[in-house]
Amino acid sequence: MTVCTKDRRPWLANDEAHGSSRQVWQQAAAWWVGRYVLMPDHLHLFAAPQDLMSTLESWLRYWKSRFSRSHPHADWTWQANAFHHRLRNDEGYGEKWRYVKENPVRAGLVDDSEEWRFQGEIFPLRW
Repeated sequence: MTVCTKDRRPWLANDEAHGSSRQVWQQAAAWWVGRYVLMPDHLHLFAAPQDLMSTLESWLRYWKSRFSRSHPHADWTWQANAFHHRLRNDEGYGEKWRYVKENPVRAGLVDDSEEWRFQGEIFPLRW
């Protein structure tokens, strides 16, 4: 999934937003977040449902709302929608993760993707 900040404003890649995101995702039980990368104006994450009655769209609204209440920055807002793709096998996951993980390198933010501080994994997802 890719979620952009409103008007692609570059507020997301910082310690406070990273910590708030992790906290919200750890507490959101309907969907589990696996690996993720925060960029200055968007994020990529892999998620899997834990509650099959919870749609991806409702979970997305939920965590955006919780995130917005977790900090004092009124200008930290999200674009209304997100882009998502369903992965059906290990090969698709590995290919997508390699692409996502290299985003900070392609953007010129670091020389090696391992140097990017604003990435991680909340729950190990099995494919």
